[in-house]
Amino acid sequence: MRSQRTALLVEIALSAALAAVLSMLAVRLPINIAGGSVSFAMVPVLVLALRRGLVPGLIAGTLFGFTDLLIEPYFVAPIQVALDYPIAYAALGLAGLGAPLYRRLRASSAVAATAVVLGFTILGGAGRFLAAWTSGIVFFGANAPAGQPVWLYSLVYNASYIVPSMVMSAVAVLVILPVLEHAVPVAPHTVRAVS
Repeated sequence: MRSQRTALLVEIALSAALAAVLSMLAVRLPINIAGGSVSFAMVPVLVLALRRGLVPGLIAGTLFGFTDLLIEPYFVAPIQVALDYPIAYAALGLAGLGAPLYRRLRASSAVAATAVVLGFTILGGAGRFLAAWTSGIVFFGANAPAGQPVWLYSLVYNASYIVPSMVMSAVAVLVILPVLEHAVPVAPHTVRAVS
Protein backbone atom coordinates (compact mmCIF):
# COMPACT_ATOMS: atom_id res chain seq x y z
CA MET A 1 0.00 0.00 0.00
CA ARG A 2 2.75 2.43 0.97
CA SER A 3 4.77 1.69 -2.19
CA GLN A 4 1.67 2.32 -4.35
CA ARG A 5 1.11 5.68 -2.64
CA THR A 6 4.78 6.57 -3.10
CA ALA A 7 4.64 5.59 -6.77
CA LEU A 8 1.55 7.77 -7.23
CA LEU A 9 3.19 10.77 -5.52
CA VAL A 10 6.28 10.37 -7.69
CA GLU A 11 4.16 10.13 -10.83
CA ILE A 12 2.24 13.30 -9.85
CA ALA A 13 5.47 15.21 -9.19
CA LEU A 14 7.10 14.00 -12.41
CA SER A 15 4.01 14.91 -14.43
CA ALA A 16 3.97 18.45 -13.04
CA ALA A 17 7.72 18.83 -13.59
CA LEU A 18 7.59 17.50 -17.15
CA ALA A 19 4.68 19.82 -17.93
CA ALA A 20 6.78 22.74 -16.69
CA VAL A 21 9.71 21.72 -18.89
CA LEU A 22 7.44 21.33 -21.92
CA SER A 23 5.92 24.75 -21.26
CA MET A 24 9.38 26.27 -21.66
CA LEU A 25 9.57 24.73 -25.15
CA ALA A 26 6.42 26.56 -26.24
CA VAL A 27 5.98 28.53 -29.43
CA ARG A 28 4.49 31.96 -28.85
CA LEU A 29 2.18 33.09 -31.62
CA PRO A 30 2.77 36.62 -32.95
CA ILE A 31 -0.90 37.53 -32.45
CA ASN A 32 -0.75 36.74 -28.72
CA ILE A 33 0.87 39.87 -27.36
CA ALA A 34 -0.12 39.24 -23.74
CA GLY A 35 0.88 35.60 -23.50
CA GLY A 36 -0.56 32.37 -24.76
CA SER A 37 1.63 29.89 -26.55
CA VAL A 38 1.28 26.53 -28.24
CA SER A 39 2.97 23.61 -26.51
CA PHE A 40 2.73 20.03 -25.34
CA ALA A 41 2.64 21.15 -21.68
CA MET A 42 -0.85 19.69 -21.12
CA VAL A 43 0.23 16.16 -22.12
CA PRO A 44 1.80 14.97 -18.83
CA VAL A 45 -1.19 16.07 -16.75
CA LEU A 46 -3.69 14.56 -19.21
CA VAL A 47 -1.78 11.26 -19.34
CA LEU A 48 -1.57 11.11 -15.55
CA ALA A 49 -5.28 11.87 -15.19
CA LEU A 50 -6.25 9.16 -17.67
CA ARG A 51 -3.95 6.67 -15.91
CA ARG A 52 -4.64 7.52 -12.28
CA GLY A 53 -7.97 9.31 -12.08
CA LEU A 54 -9.50 12.66 -11.24
CA VAL A 55 -7.81 13.59 -7.95
CA PRO A 56 -4.22 12.83 -9.04
CA GLY A 57 -4.91 14.76 -12.27
CA LEU A 58 -6.26 17.75 -10.34
CA ILE A 59 -3.26 17.73 -8.00
CA ALA A 60 -0.70 17.48 -10.82
CA GLY A 61 -2.47 20.24 -12.76
CA THR A 62 -2.53 22.51 -9.73
CA LEU A 63 1.17 21.89 -9.06
CA PHE A 64 1.97 22.67 -12.67
CA GLY A 65 -0.15 25.82 -12.50
CA PHE A 66 1.83 27.14 -9.54
CA THR A 67 5.09 26.15 -11.22
CA ASP A 68 4.07 27.94 -14.42
CA LEU A 69 3.24 31.02 -12.34
CA LEU A 70 6.80 30.97 -10.98
CA ILE A 71 8.31 30.46 -14.45
CA GLU A 72 6.31 33.05 -16.36
CA PRO A 73 4.20 35.19 -14.02
CA TYR A 74 1.56 37.57 -15.30
CA PHE A 75 -0.23 39.25 -12.43
CA VAL A 76 -3.20 41.59 -12.64
CA ALA A 77 -5.31 40.50 -9.67
CA PRO A 78 -5.37 37.54 -7.28
CA ILE A 79 -8.49 36.03 -8.91
CA GLN A 80 -6.89 36.40 -12.36
CA VAL A 81 -3.77 34.59 -11.14
CA ALA A 82 -5.92 31.78 -9.72
CA LEU A 83 -7.93 31.46 -12.96
CA ASP A 84 -4.93 31.60 -15.30
CA TYR A 85 -2.64 29.29 -13.36
CA PRO A 86 -3.79 26.74 -10.74
CA ILE A 87 -7.46 26.60 -11.73
CA ALA A 88 -6.83 26.45 -15.49
CA TYR A 89 -4.26 23.68 -15.22
CA ALA A 90 -6.11 21.80 -12.49
CA ALA A 91 -9.04 21.65 -14.92
CA LEU A 92 -6.90 19.39 -17.13
CA GLY A 93 -7.35 16.82 -14.38
CA LEU A 94 -11.01 16.52 -15.38
CA ALA A 95 -9.73 14.06 -17.97
CA GLY A 96 -9.35 11.71 -15.01
CA LEU A 97 -13.11 11.21 -14.93
CA GLY A 98 -12.54 8.94 -17.93
CA ALA A 99 -9.80 6.84 -16.31
CA PRO A 100 -12.02 3.97 -15.09
CA LEU A 101 -13.83 3.80 -18.43
CA TYR A 102 -10.56 3.86 -20.36
CA ARG A 103 -9.19 1.07 -18.15
CA ARG A 104 -12.26 -1.10 -18.81
CA LEU A 105 -12.28 -0.54 -22.57
CA ARG A 106 -8.60 -0.55 -23.52
CA ALA A 107 -8.27 -4.35 -23.56
CA SER A 108 -11.56 -5.03 -25.34
CA SER A 109 -12.01 -2.20 -27.84
CA ALA A 110 -9.22 0.01 -29.13
CA VAL A 111 -11.75 2.21 -30.96
CA ALA A 112 -13.84 2.79 -27.85
CA ALA A 113 -10.73 3.40 -25.72
CA THR A 114 -9.51 5.94 -28.29
CA ALA A 115 -12.87 7.71 -28.19
CA VAL A 116 -12.69 7.86 -24.39
CA VAL A 117 -9.16 9.30 -24.49
CA LEU A 118 -10.16 11.92 -27.07
CA GLY A 119 -13.39 12.84 -25.31
CA PHE A 120 -11.84 13.25 -21.87
CA THR A 121 -8.77 15.02 -23.25
CA ILE A 122 -11.16 17.52 -24.82
CA LEU A 123 -13.01 17.81 -21.49
CA GLY A 124 -9.76 18.66 -19.68
CA GLY A 125 -8.74 21.13 -22.39
CA ALA A 126 -12.20 22.69 -22.33
CA GLY A 127 -11.88 23.19 -18.57
CA ARG A 128 -8.59 25.00 -19.09
CA PHE A 129 -10.15 27.06 -21.88
CA LEU A 130 -13.14 28.02 -19.72
CA ALA A 131 -10.87 29.33 -16.94
CA ALA A 132 -8.72 31.32 -19.40
CA TRP A 133 -11.80 32.65 -21.24
CA THR A 134 -13.37 33.81 -17.97
CA SER A 135 -10.14 35.50 -16.94
CA GLY A 136 -9.98 37.22 -20.33
CA ILE A 137 -13.51 38.56 -20.01
CA VAL A 138 -13.11 39.82 -16.47
CA PHE A 139 -9.53 41.08 -16.44
CA PHE A 140 -8.38 41.69 -20.02
CA GLY A 141 -11.43 43.28 -21.63
CA ALA A 142 -9.54 46.54 -22.14
CA ASN A 143 -7.41 44.75 -24.77
CA ALA A 144 -10.44 44.11 -26.99
CA PRO A 145 -10.56 46.18 -30.18
CA ALA A 146 -13.11 48.99 -30.18
CA GLY A 147 -16.58 47.69 -30.95
CA GLN A 148 -15.72 44.00 -30.40
CA PRO A 149 -17.56 42.30 -27.54
CA VAL A 150 -15.19 41.38 -24.72
CA TRP A 151 -16.48 37.79 -24.61
CA LEU A 152 -15.71 37.36 -28.32
CA TYR A 153 -12.25 38.88 -27.97
CA SER A 154 -11.44 36.52 -25.09
CA LEU A 155 -12.89 33.56 -26.99
CA VAL A 156 -10.80 34.18 -30.11
CA TYR A 157 -7.65 35.07 -28.21
CA ASN A 158 -7.71 32.03 -25.93
CA ALA A 159 -8.85 29.64 -28.66
CA SER A 160 -5.90 30.79 -30.82
CA TYR A 161 -3.44 28.96 -28.59
CA ILE A 162 -5.46 26.54 -26.44
CA VAL A 163 -7.22 24.76 -29.34
CA PRO A 164 -3.98 24.00 -31.25
CA SER A 165 -2.35 22.90 -27.99
CA MET A 166 -5.35 20.68 -27.25
CA VAL A 167 -5.23 19.05 -30.70
CA MET A 168 -1.48 18.43 -30.45
CA SER A 169 -1.89 17.11 -26.92
CA ALA A 170 -4.72 14.75 -27.87
CA VAL A 171 -2.55 13.18 -30.57
CA ALA A 172 0.38 12.89 -28.18
CA VAL A 173 -1.79 11.34 -25.44
CA LEU A 174 -3.15 8.78 -27.92
CA VAL A 175 0.42 7.73 -28.71
CA ILE A 176 1.95 7.93 -25.23
CA LEU A 177 -0.81 6.48 -23.04
CA PRO A 178 -0.88 2.92 -24.45
CA VAL A 179 2.92 2.74 -24.51
CA LEU A 180 3.16 3.93 -20.92
CA GLU A 181 0.38 1.56 -19.82
CA HIS A 182 2.30 -1.33 -21.38
CA ALA A 183 5.66 -0.29 -19.89
CA VAL A 184 4.42 0.76 -16.43
CA PRO A 185 0.93 -0.64 -15.85
CA VAL A 186 -1.28 0.77 -13.14
CA ALA A 187 -3.10 -1.69 -10.88
CA PRO A 188 -6.83 -1.52 -11.78
CA HIS A 189 -7.98 -1.13 -8.17
CA THR A 190 -5.92 2.06 -7.80
CA VAL A 191 -7.86 3.93 -10.51
CA ARG A 192 -11.18 5.52 -9.65
CA ALA A 193 -13.05 8.52 -11.02
CA VAL A 194 -12.63 10.12 -7.61
CA SER A 195 -9.72 8.63 -5.70
